[in-house]
Amino acid sequence: MQELVEGTLTFTFPDPLKAQQYDDWSFYRNQFNSAFGGTKAVDFICLDQQCTWLIEVKDYRAHQRTKPSELGDEVAAKVRDTLAGLVAASCNANDLDERRFAEKAVKSKRLRVVLHIEQPQRPSKLRPQVVNPTDLVMKMKQLLRAVDAHPLVVSQHNLKPYMRWHVKG
Repeated sequence: MQELVEGTLTFTFPDPLKAQQYDDWSFYRNQFNSAFGGTKAVDFICLDQQCTWLIEVKDYRAHQRTKPSELGDEVAAKVRDTLAGLVAASCNANDLDERRFAEKAVKSKRLRVVLHIEQPQRPSKLRPQVVNPTDLVMKMKQLLRAVDAHPLVVSQHNLKPYMRWHVKG
């Protein structure tokens, strides 16, 4: 079992899932991040049998987002850059563990994209719902259809049963 933390959220990935915090990789930080004038990265990559999950995490319970309309574009850019980084890491990563993980990720039979978003549970005028998840899914479907025709927007309270990880925080 692995635990990865993003902000106040703890993601638990039970065996046999393998997950890593991609933006912490030495390959990403030291080799790839400065490529092309700068790149972006999803928070986690999870390997589940023949599927690679690209997971981006946003927690708006404490901090408001200033431009919620651009969230779909931001996720799409992070997915694009992460996929390019994984291909490059599978050939060029100096860290052998990172290289092997990237090789497995790019050889997967399926790619899935997940935006894990936490919003205020009781929206109010002071803390309104930041984004409408339905609208966000539609935007992500348009932008990511070549990668994942059915991207997901979830929170810790509505993870899908086939997502075999857990989130607390």
